[in-house]
Amino acid sequence: MSEAAELPPVPEQARDVFGDRYADAVRYADLLAEAGVKRGLIGPREVPRLWERHLLNCAVLSEVVPEGVTVCDVGSGAGLPGIPLALVRDDLKITLLEPLLRRTNFLTEVVELLGLDHVTVVRGRAEEVMGKMPPVHVVTARAVAPLDRLATWGVPLLRPYGEMLALKGDTAEEELKAATAALSKLGAEETSIVHVGQGVVDPLSTVVRVEVGESPGGVRFAAKRAKAARTGRTRRRRG
Repeated sequence: MSEAAELPPVPEQARDVFGDRYADAVRYADLLAEAGVKRGLIGPREVPRLWERHLLNCAVLSEVVPEGVTVCDVGSGAGLPGIPLALVRDDLKITLLEPLLRRTNFLTEVVELLGLDHVTVVRGRAEEVMGKMPPVHVVTARAVAPLDRLATWGVPLLRPYGEMLALKGDTAEEELKAATAALSKLGAEETSIVHVGQGVVDPLSTVVRVEVGESPGGVRFAAKRAKAARTGRTRRRRG
C-alpha cells in the first residue's frame, strides 16, 4: 500500500487571503488531506496541490461575490468552493447543498469544528430543494457538471436579478458558447467570463458569471417554484 501523499508547506499568499481565519484554513486543509482522502471525498493525488488548486483557487472567488448576500454552493462535495469562501467572507450567509450523506456528514463536522456560524449544510439535490429553500442572491459551483446542465440546477435557486458563479477551467469559453440557448431559456440576461486571483494563484481562477432577470429559471421553473411553494404552505397548515 502506498504512503499517503504529503500536504505541501502553506503558501505565503494564504496568510493574506485568509487573514484572521488563517489557522482555520490550515485546519481545513489538514482535514481534507486526512479524513477527506480516507472517506473518498478527494483523491490522494490532489493532496500535494490542495492549497494552490483547491483552497486558494476557491477563496479568490470572493472577489466577485457582492457584500452581505445569501449564497448556495451547489454540489458542495468536500466544501469547495463554499468553505474557503466562508473562511474569507463572514458577511455572507452560505448554504452548502450536497446530496450524498457521507459528504454532508463531513461538511457538518467541518462547519462545527471551524465555528462557521454563517454556514448551513443541507442534504439534497438542487431540483428537490427548489421552492423549499428561500431563493438566494448567488449560486456557486465548481466541478459539478457542464455549464448547460449546471444551470438547470443552479439558476432556479436564484432570486430575481441574482447570479450564478461557476468556477471553470480551460473549457469555460466553449461551455459558455454551447450553453447560450439553454441559459437564455433559463432567464439569463448577461453572461461573462471573469478571471480572479491576481497575485494569489497562477493561472488565475476562471469564473463563468450568469446574471438572471426577474424570472430565474424561465417560465417552466416559475410554475414549478409556485407549485413547490403551495405544497410547502399546505404542509405547514396541516402541521
